[in-house]
Amino acid sequence: MPAGPAHGDAPRPARGRKAEIVLRPIGPTDRALLEALASALARRFERPARIGPGFELDPAWYAPERDQYRADAILDRLVERFGAGPGLSLGVTPADLYVPGLNFVFGQATVGGCCAVIGLARLRTAGTDTPDAKDALFFRRALTEAVHELGHVLGLEHCPDSHCAMHFSNTLADTDRKGPDLCPHCTARALSRPTTRRTL
Repeated sequence: MPAGPAHGDAPRPARGRKAEIVLRPIGPTDRALLEALASALARRFERPARIGPGFELDPAWYAPERDQYRADAILDRLVERFGAGPGLSLGVTPADLYVPGLNFVFGQATVGGCCAVIGLARLRTAGTDTPDAKDALFFRRALTEAVHELGHVLGLEHCPDSHCAMHFSNTLADTDRKGPDLCPHCTARALSRPTTRRTL
């Protein structure tokens, strides 16, 4: 989804080298969940993935009347702190996210850029106290949104295939329907890593 001005560009690895994925906790985020996401993302994108340093949620990003945080502000901070590095940064936060003009977003990314963020609040399974990494439905949702936003970082647009992870999710039911796998077309494009840059 369009969401404001493009963010800063960053040096990318030379052709033939695959940048690693770096998961960055933003606020209190379950370590076991991050480890499980890193493992699953490494398999799907055929590149190394690890957990790196993140940062705390800034109170200036919080809208008390909505009980939400600005996704674009978090994304700006990710670009500012980590955009010059060689990896692809995925911020993971327990917060509920929004951007001006929309009630909420599951995440946001710099298309063909360096960074993305996903919010976990709306992905949780209602009425369960199961730890995040052991809640199968919650983990599937988190992985789906992580794949979607990293797909944007790798240059992918939204996909018309409703069962592809790059299909646009307007509701949680859309996320559940499409799942965490890319269609063959988006898989081929993600692994070749286009480099155009916008913000979705």
